[in-house]
Amino acid sequence: MRSIFKSKKICFIIVSLILIYTFISFISQEKKLKNYEQQKQYYQAQIENLQDEQADLLQEQENIDSPDYIEEQAREKLDMYYPSERVYIAQ
Repeated sequence: MRSIFKSKKICFIIVSLILIYTFISFISQEKKLKNYEQQKQYYQAQIENLQDEQADLLQEQENIDSPDYIEEQAREKLDMYYPSERVYIAQ
């Protein structure tokens, strides 16, 4: 009678340990999945930003030889103006 009781106790302890281990493993995996999902969203946002930047650069590349673009860059980056043009700087 005692051996049956001890074996039931041992089985209960073993099953309990297995359930605890399974529960802890499940929680750990859920945390990892949540972390991976956050990383996925971060990288998708980066991809979208880079695709927008790429589209802007491609648009700029198409316009790089146009006279308007050259004039705009000369005015903005080199502070160049036509000789007959008067430039007023507001302070």
